[in-house]
Amino acid sequence: MIIPIADVELETLLNIIESFVLREGTEYGSVDVSLSDKVQQVHNQLKSGEVLLVYSELHETVNIIPKQQLGEFEASEAKES
Repeated sequence: MIIPIADVELETLLNIIESFVLREGTEYGSVDVSLSDKVQQVHNQLKSGEVLLVYSELHETVNIIPKQQLGEFEASEAKES
């Protein structure tokens, strides 16, 4: 299920994004990017719709996925339920 980011308190959303960034261990090449910059980049991607905030009822988890992977995510949820 897609969670509209407007329905999430900003502080909560930023905590979710920070957790995602730390969990993903995102690599930005030879240039170091601060955690706050990474969080801002993901936040901008959420606002633009490039990535989505999704809730898995099956796993009771929240994740951030690229918009192109939504169909795959939904199929996986349906298959596992």
